[in-house]
Amino acid sequence: MTTHPTTTIDFLRHGEPLGGQKYRGTLDDPLSPLGWKQMQKTLDDHPAPWQRIISSPLIRCAQFAAKTAEERSIPFELEPGFREMGFGLWEGKSKKELLEDKRYRIPVQNFWKNPLANTPPGGESIQAVHDRVAVAWQIMLEQYRGEHLLFIAHSGVIRVALGMLLGIPLTNLSRLLVPYAALSRVRIEQIGDTPIPRLIFFHADGLDP
Repeated sequence: MTTHPTTTIDFLRHGEPLGGQKYRGTLDDPLSPLGWKQMQKTLDDHPAPWQRIISSPLIRCAQFAAKTAEERSIPFELEPGFREMGFGLWEGKSKKELLEDKRYRIPVQNFWKNPLANTPPGGESIQAVHDRVAVAWQIMLEQYRGEHLLFIAHSGVIRVALGMLLGIPLTNLSRLLVPYAALSRVRIEQIGDTPIPRLIFFHADGLDP
């Protein structure tokens, strides 16, 4: 039996963007001052010897990734496959606005009950998100096997990635709550050709989505 180096991945969701809580998807809003503080506090509270930062290309992730990489003198890269899910007609609207709109109330509720069977109107299916994240994820693991990575992305992408690793069906991804600046760690031990992932911890200050 051949044992390969262990890969450790710390998942960090971006902090609060300008404009507060709403369905952003592909909207490229920057972090608010509070969002910067949220992310910095998380890293200050949970320092680790990261060797590389992998980030979504959207600015609410990429700017913090670039700043952190420069401060720590470690490489970072932007991966388009880790951009957030496209929410179509829901983008730019808060959950409250959608639930108060007769056109969207039932579709939004159905989406959270079963995202696999209920795609946002004009948006991206959760299956399509899964497929592109899976491709980028596999390439990342092959390139950086044995490293300790900081992975900065969005709640939807982190849900999909954790779901893949932990065997959670796409129908149940809404059961994973990933608040702003939440940090979770997964350790992947490669035993022969079989990756064995383990969730080490999940940390979030507060429960704001």
